[in-house]
Amino acid sequence: MKSCTLFAAVALATSSYAHTIFQALYVNGVDQGHINGIRVPSYDGPITDVTSNDLICNGGINPYQQPVSQVIINATAGDSITAEWHHTLAGANPSDSQDPIDSSHKGNCANDLYSAKVPSALQTSVTGLQWFKIYEDGYSSSTGLWAVDTLIANKGKVTFSLPSCIAAGQYLLRVEVIALHAATSYPGAQFYMECAQLQISGGGSASPATVSFPGAYKGTDPGVTINIYYPPVTSYTIPGPPVFSCSGNSGSAPAPPSSSPAATSKAASSTAPAAPSSTPSSPSGSVAHYGQCGGVGYSGPTACASPYSCVVSSAYVS
Repeated sequence: MKSCTLFAAVALATSSYAHTIFQALYVNGVDQGHINGIRVPSYDGPITDVTSNDLICNGGINPYQQPVSQVIINATAGDSITAEWHHTLAGANPSDSQDPIDSSHKGNCANDLYSAKVPSALQTSVTGLQWFKIYEDGYSSSTGLWAVDTLIANKGKVTFSLPSCIAAGQYLLRVEVIALHAATSYPGAQFYMECAQLQISGGGSASPATVSFPGAYKGTDPGVTINIYYPPVTSYTIPGPPVFSCSGNSGSAPAPPSSSPAATSKAASSTAPAAPSSTPSSPSGSVAHYGQCGGVGYSGPTACASPYSCVVSSAYVS
């Protein structure tokens, strides 16, 4: 697919590899150590198939870094948790313009916690587990910012809280970024996720509703397949279940950190706009900035409004 842009083709090719890995976790602001207690892959590539078991904790087509950490991180229900992302496993790199993730990778952040106690947070099998969501951040219509914009501004860190009412025990914490820059068709959205190993103490006896991975997302979900460029996004429906709340209102997300733009919750969001059936033109009759100007199945205009030019990213992805 082609789109009208000022970026050179080489820049597009470079940004397609601007991936990211969750690789550090903080409990109440205390760093638990680089890749400690986290199942990190050796490659920072995305998962694009929402029906794949690799969507659970990664580690399939992106094999885990060996040896896999045997650390179980201690936390208490209600604690503040910070997840830290970077472009490569080398960690923070101020000289890398794509660290923690390239700014073109607009999208949202979500965190899912395995609800039932497991015999051990170190168990190798993760298929069949049940999950509930404890935090999400998507698109803010008031600021025009995506969660990824805030992640970059916060140098790869996103902060949320463990629910104070969940039962004590060992858990897996699934932390995810969904990049939507190529999500105009399926598969196109890029899912980046890793799982941290937790021992949670305190808490209560809440039993949140759960979902399965794969299964929680569908390729047809408006938060999975969406053109975020044209028409301009005014709202965004974050895929997956609603955020669990100890107050019993599972549809209300906890307030994001003060440094983050407010997420668009499912209760407040309308369905995300569908991709246009035809590409709007500029007043001159040529394709406007970010409009589609080519690709498989496209039959619209191919000339771009000045000063833009039609650039090929791939047969399907702009």
